[in-house]
Formats: sequence, C-alpha cells, structure tokens
Amino acid sequence: MRRYHHLGIPTTVPRAGETYLERFGTYVSGYEESPFGIEWMRFEPDAPVPELVKTVPHLAFEVDDLEAELVGKEIIIQPNSPSADVVVAFIVDNGAPVEFLQFTKRAELGSTGPEVGKTLPVATVPD
Repeated sequence: MRRYHHLGIPTTVPRAGETYLERFGTYVSGYEESPFGIEWMRFEPDAPVPELVKTVPHLAFEVDDLEAELVGKEIIIQPNSPSADVVVAFIVDNGAPVEFLQFTKRAELGSTGPEVGKTLPVATVPD
C-alpha cells in the first residue's frame, strides 16, 4: 500500500531552515513546518541527482515493501538511506519523478502512520 508522504519541489532560492544533505549536494527545507508535507529542494550545481529530480516536482509515498514497489519500474535513484531509519528510491512514472520511502523503524514497530507528532492528510493510493 502507498501512503502520501510529501511533495518535493525543486527551487534555486535559498530558504530559511535548510538542512544540507552532503552526499546528495542537496538542501531540503519546509517539510517539518508544512501541514501538507511540502518540501523544498535546492541542489548544488554538481549534485549527483538526475536532472529530472532537479527540475520537476515529485510526489513521495511511504510504502511497506520498497523492493516490491520497484519491480518492473524505471528506477532513476537506486535504494539508499539519506537519513537514519529510512530507505528511499526514485522511479519515473508518466515522465515525472516519484519517490518511495520505507521507514525501517516503523516496520519494526508495526506502525504505518505519519511521523510521531506530525499530522498530515493521509491519502491511500491503490497499488
């Protein structure tokens, strides 16, 4: 099952509260403050991220089984762990990037809801 997690929007404008992900040459901000999961992403010129992700907004979905979600899909960012307790991967669907996130701690705890203390509108998307 897929659950809405966030909308990632590329930007070239520095924003307050950015967090730098050195491995990806990417600054992220806004997610923690947004009641709708809007995340701004600003990229270094040499960021090792596909041009599609740098230029086109992406939807992100939390999934229970990342490996199963990737079967038969065009993967543009292989599974990796940008931060503790989460593994992510990007695919292309209908010309747009889509991110899948699998939270390892939630899987261990048997929880599938949004992050503790974060209220987001939850939309379930059929597989």
